[in-house]
Parts: sequence; structure tokens; C-alpha cells
Amino acid sequence: MKLVIQLVLWAIIFLLGYLLFNSIYGPIKFNKVKEARYADVIENLRDIRASQLAYQEVTGKFANDFPSLVTFIDTADFAITQRRDTSYADVEKNKAFGLTEGYFINETLIDTLDFKSIKDSLFPGSDRYKTMMNVPVKGVTDQFKMQSGTIEKNELTLAVFEAKVAKAVILFDRDPDLLSQENEVVSVDQVNGSHITIGSMTEVNTNGNWPKNYDTPKDNQ
Repeated sequence: MKLVIQLVLWAIIFLLGYLLFNSIYGPIKFNKVKEARYADVIENLRDIRASQLAYQEVTGKFANDFPSLVTFIDTADFAITQRRDTSYADVEKNKAFGLTEGYFINETLIDTLDFKSIKDSLFPGSDRYKTMMNVPVKGVTDQFKMQSGTIEKNELTLAVFEAKVAKAVILFDRDPDLLSQENEVVSVDQVNGSHITIGSMTEVNTNGNWPKNYDTPKDNQ
């Protein structure tokens, strides 16, 4: 009977020790996995932003879907331009005042010098733009949700876009309680809210909702 009691006590001690270890190590492991996955996700979102900004520069709007964006990168070119100032006599105004060269018109001219492939400009030697729409987490087959449109601001029609993915997708295999806490986080050095997002559909903003520490190149982390 004494042996049975000792075994039961040892089992309880082992269980309590395991629970204590898990309560300490669980969040540490969760944060380590979270930060690594967030860094990969944010790298793709930065590629999406660079591609969208190039699309807007050429077309005046943002792409609404990834196939259009990838096709654009594969085929479109940046115009290499040169600005130069020039001036010439304002003939009508000078004539009105009886002058020869009293008034001049100043203009800035933009000359197109050459064209450069957008693919070579943004992704030299790489075709990662072809997979930037995929959430880069092993075991996840989802893509980023992306949309574009326009908003009215100060009587102007302005182009906007947004791309995002839920934290629940990125951390699908992690502890549900810790994930729930992560979705509620509000901190200057964390990704706030339930999604990692770049851009906005309600304001002119192409920034991401992550803190600056995630903008450090991965090779330097």
C-alpha cells in the first residue's frame, strides 16, 4: 500500500512538473514560431506592395488580383525619364504690352530616355513574385486576401489597395489559447489585431501594420 501511494505521489509530482514546464516553455516556443512565420509573411507582403506600387505608377491604379499583377511584372516596363526646365518668350503677353522679350513662359519637360523591365528592376535574378501571393507557412495552402479600389478625399479620387492574412491561418497549428491572446494584442512592438495587413481600403496608406523590428532584412536577423 505504501508503494502504491509513493507511485501515485510521484505521478502527481511529474504531472505538476510537466504542467509547470509547459506553462513557461509553451509561450516561449509560441513566440519563437510566431516571429519566424511573421517574418516570412511580411517579406511576401513587402513584395506585393512593391509590385502594386509599380503597377500604379504605370497604370494609375492598383491591381485587383494576383494573376493580373504577375502578368504585369512579367511584361511591363518602367520608363526611364529625364526632367529639364526650359523657357521661351510669351508672345501674346509681350505683344499686349508692346514688348519684345519682357515676359517668358517657364516649363518643365519630361523626356523618355529608355525603358527597363519591371521584373528586372524589382526582382533581379528571382521569380519569387510568382509565389508572393501564397502564405509562406508549411502546411498552409491559403493565399493572401487582396483587393483594390478608390476612395474620395478632398474632392479627389485616389487609388487604394489592401492585402492581408489572418493570424489564425499563420498559426493554425499553435495553442488556441495563446492564439486567442495574440489576436487581442495591443502593443507598439507587436503586430496588433487579428491580421497582418499591408495597405488600406479606407485611407491612402501603403504601410504594413507590423513594428519596425520586422523590417530588418532576414539575413541580418
